[in-house]
Amino acid sequence: MVAAGDADQNSVAEKLGIKPDMVVQELGWDEDVDEEVRAAVEARIGGELLDEDADEVIDVVLLWWRDGDGDLGDVLVDARVPLDENGVVWVLTPKTGQPGHVEPSEIAEAVPTVGMSQTSNLSIGHGWTATRLVPRSTSRR
Repeated sequence: MVAAGDADQNSVAEKLGIKPDMVVQELGWDEDVDEEVRAAVEARIGGELLDEDADEVIDVVLLWWRDGDGDLGDVLVDARVPLDENGVVWVLTPKTGQPGHVEPSEIAEAVPTVGMSQTSNLSIGHGWTATRLVPRSTSRR
């Protein structure tokens, strides 16, 4: 049974595009987060998730977001500051019918105003959905 759990954890981290030694920051942690998702990511990167006080350049941000948490656009602006130019923000929201569920339109409205593009949605964990955001492509030299 433990082996199956390990396989599930690896697949969650893989779905999120997490690779060993990536720098992953977690924002919006609260007691309702999916600890299995967190453990899977930490196992995959071989270390702990960084909090909002991190000074490193970030490869991936995991943003746990619930209805009533405030202004998503403001939080995304702050999340982008330490993000690598090819970095990814995953907005993790409670699934439909769960307390704190966020309408997809709320994310869609916030994304363009912060210079990001929404690329995909995934079901992760037991009660969470993940929305992948990437910086809008700019002309490359």
